[in-house]
Amino acid sequence: NGTSVKEFILLGFPGTWQFRVSFVVVFALMYTLTVIGNASIIALVWRSSNLHTPMYFFLCNLSFLEIWYTTGVAPKAIGVMLGTSQTISFSVCIFQLFFLLSLGSTECFLLSVMAYDRYLAICYPLRYSSLMNSVLSVRLALSSWLGGFLAISLLAFLTSRQTFCGPDVINHFLCDIDSCLALSCSDTWPVELATFLISIIVVVTSCVVTLVSYMYIISSILRIQSAHGRKKAFSTCSAHLSVVTIWYGSTMFLYVKPSAQSSLDVNKIVNTFNTMVTPFLNPFIYTLRNKEVKLALGRAFQKK
Repeated sequence: NGTSVKEFILLGFPGTWQFRVSFVVVFALMYTLTVIGNASIIALVWRSSNLHTPMYFFLCNLSFLEIWYTTGVAPKAIGVMLGTSQTISFSVCIFQLFFLLSLGSTECFLLSVMAYDRYLAICYPLRYSSLMNSVLSVRLALSSWLGGFLAISLLAFLTSRQTFCGPDVINHFLCDIDSCLALSCSDTWPVELATFLISIIVVVTSCVVTLVSYMYIISSILRIQSAHGRKKAFSTCSAHLSVVTIWYGSTMFLYVKPSAQSSLDVNKIVNTFNTMVTPFLNPFIYTLRNKEVKLALGRAFQKK
């Protein structure tokens, strides 16, 4: 491309040194707990034979994704806020943008697949094991990963072809599509249009699949005669529903909009929630609101 900027300076969060250090402590703590929590879920499912089901196979995929998602943000963000690693080369910036958006797209697909899995389990309980077998589970998970990375390939390519001739300060702690386009010297309309269309395809489509699945799930739960049966059926999908609500709320705010260059400071805050808080909360949501995981965790501690 014709860009004259070889590296960018990440601004991070402006403020006093004490303010930035407090952010560093919070980020470091959340990153550590996120990795430990999601890795623990993967290890627990791996060691517990009663958790070797499609539902927990998808949960392991989600936990593995969350580890990499927050790893792509936290270490660099900490360096930016400490002032030790504020610069990032043009190529690494584009790679970070591609990596994070691809993982975000993959999470959208995975959450919709998990909703479809819960739909089959609750609406077709007697046929569930034949409908959602191990082969289909692997295919759905693999399709989510491939679809997520392929969807963002065009967007990353178009962004890399933009001309950046200065300024070189990105108003963010990571290379976000909105902040990068705000520095472009060339026409950003094609990239903004591509961002909007890909967001519609990835976020809205997966969200619709999730919503339709839960419409059928809720309808089936309401038809269950006993209160205990309704409570048990709802408990199998309550954790996933909580994660879906948090994830899609922030993701739609960030990406499903006509203009990519509005409210950069607000985007920075929402991105913090999306890339740090959500991966941090997921392990706790799935362990505290899932009886099977809590029982498996209890058995693991008893063995030790």
